[in-house]
Amino acid sequence: MIKPVYQRILLKISGESLVGDKGFGIDPQMRSSIAQQVKEVKDLGVDVALVVGGGNIFRGLSASIKDSSGEGGMDRVSADYMGMLATLINALALQDNLEKLGVFTRVMTAIRTEAVAEPYIRRRAIRHMEKGRVVILAGGTGNPYFTTDTAAALRAIEIGAEVVMKGTKVDGVYDDDPLKNPSAKMFDALTYLEVLNRKLKVMDTTAVSLCMDNKLPIIVFNLQREGNFKKILLGEKLGTVVQD
Repeated sequence: MIKPVYQRILLKISGESLVGDKGFGIDPQMRSSIAQQVKEVKDLGVDVALVVGGGNIFRGLSASIKDSSGEGGMDRVSADYMGMLATLINALALQDNLEKLGVFTRVMTAIRTEAVAEPYIRRRAIRHMEKGRVVILAGGTGNPYFTTDTAAALRAIEIGAEVVMKGTKVDGVYDDDPLKNPSAKMFDALTYLEVLNRKLKVMDTTAVSLCMDNKLPIIVFNLQREGNFKKILLGEKLGTVVQD
């Protein structure tokens, strides 16, 4: 059996990845597909942690922006907390699918919701992975003004992950939006500074800077193509790699 390239990984799943063709909410087929792909990687003996976004349900930053007349726009802190709760909804949905596949999971959250999830404690998260469980990390960092991208970078560093893998609905990082510009060019590899200087939409600048400071590679790939997640773990060159 081929040995996986990484032994402990953190997969960042955007809320939009769970939408599928629905435009809003959670597509049962996408949820099942992602759970199956996580199981395939877990079956390789890899320690897996997931960080989920909430943009398919509620996006705090968007809700806080006022319209052209200056009206509307929620308080940013309140909006961000609502976004954190949206990530918890997605985490519980993924947990349900994973456990139906026989994958033991724990949902841990940075905001206190003991009725449905454990509080995030670094040592406990590591212990869960050592016992073979998939850890689903919700609630972002638990602080407003920080994205789930930053939460993914932070948690990956805390739990000793060897890579952050960002699952998206495009094949990698492009010089323009490939969904709007069919001539957009995809990068096979980038440095952290190239991402920051060119303002490429890989992760937000705080997340990229955290990864750069801690020499943590980022792999951006298409999670909607079934099998991609496992292929990368087995050494196939897919997506865009960001590192020094």
